Amino acid sequence: MGFRLVMGGSGLVCAGWGGWLLLQQPEPWRIAVWLGAGVVVHDAFLAPLVIAVAALAAAAGLRLRGVVRAALIVAGSLTLIALPALLRPGAVANPSVLPLDYPRNWLLAMAALALLTLGWAGARAVLRRVGRKH
Repeated sequence: MGFRLVMGGSGLVCAGWGGWLLLQQPEPWRIAVWLGAGVVVHDAFLAPLVIAVAALAAAAGLRLRGVVRAALIVAGSLTLIALPALLRPGAVANPSVLPLDYPRNWLLAMAALALLTLGWAGARAVLRRVGRKH
């Protein structure tokens, strides 16, 4: 119970600090709209997409365990965050605005996520197999 109170209190302090910082901005409504859009994007796109993938996997007979589910959610979140940079219409007038190779970096992040997921799932399978032999 104490841990929950500490975490809840920490969350309230962080939310209060964020609200105070928001009000210090010259146009706080713009940031509030951006944050609200994040909630709408999550509720309108990301959550239904996760539910649809889970339903399709279940209909196909796939059993997605916790690690695979978590990896799919992280992959979806990273993709959603990276979409503006990935879908940019080409070269920008100011090269310092988007200076990195975002498609390559997104692919590297997806590859790292896949490798970590495979490694974790593989290690768990090996440990289960070893545990059964003893």
